[in-house]
Amino acid sequence: MSEVKLYYHKDNIIRLSRSIEFLKTTPIKNFLWIDLNNVDEEIELELEDYLKIYIQEEEEMVEIEMSSRYMETADSLVVNSNFLLENFEREPVSFIMKNNILITVRGEDLNSFQETAKKIFANPRNYPTGYHAFMAILETRVEIDADMVEDMTSQITSLSNSISIKEADEELLLEIKNLQEKTMMLRENIIDKQRVVTSLLKSELMPKELRGRITILIKDINSLLEHTRFSFDRLDYLQDTFLGFVNIEQNKIIKMFTVISVIFMPPTLIASIYGMNFGDNMPELSWKYGYAFSIGLMIAAVAIILFYFKKKKWL
Repeated sequence: MSEVKLYYHKDNIIRLSRSIEFLKTTPIKNFLWIDLNNVDEEIELELEDYLKIYIQEEEEMVEIEMSSRYMETADSLVVNSNFLLENFEREPVSFIMKNNILITVRGEDLNSFQETAKKIFANPRNYPTGYHAFMAILETRVEIDADMVEDMTSQITSLSNSISIKEADEELLLEIKNLQEKTMMLRENIIDKQRVVTSLLKSELMPKELRGRITILIKDINSLLEHTRFSFDRLDYLQDTFLGFVNIEQNKIIKMFTVISVIFMPPTLIASIYGMNFGDNMPELSWKYGYAFSIGLMIAAVAIILFYFKKKKWL
């Protein structure tokens, strides 16, 4: 859904407008945050002309190079970052800071933006400039990332408790693989935030009162990175455990076939000998009890082998 939100100061509170025309009739210094959600190119061009800024195309926003993700001039700041959706798809977001106003450009609804708006309306005095709103968005995003890490940990723990020899199948291996991919994507997303926040700490445009919050945010991000690394190690361990169970199951099957083969080797040998039918040279062929004797000999051979296997604890 295409939407424009203009957050501005009036009478010591923060209000919201959704009209571009309102932007042109209000002093620019009153604005705190301009949020563009999936807006048309005409609106972007209009804002570029009025605010004297450049709004990047989506292709530019998703560039991997650090020069495209963070740019700072004498009076403006441009930051590009990926935000994970609930389905673990990446949503590129562009942040532009100029004249103490935050301009955000995105194409999807994001919980971090909605939660930040609630914080702004609840405590307007804590958001005198767009830099403060920018910090609030990053802090909220890291909080959501922390929730996603906790949820991932719960899924891994549940999977770990369910693994057994009986449950070792292809679906379980596929689930481990999917969790590994999600963990990697989550880690990449957090590393992306780490690079952004570290660059902000070096910025000369960031207000000094925000530097303490940036430092704390970096520590929080580092903690999340450590947690994701631990989760990935747990998934590697689960994968090794799964493969171990598969090997045990395969060994059991091979062992069963080996025992069956060994048990039937003596009866097969006996049957083969008496099946040669060399006439007078095999007196058992004309013996009245020859058939019963050969059957008994086969049963005795099987019994001896089973007794030997039991004694050696191979069965």
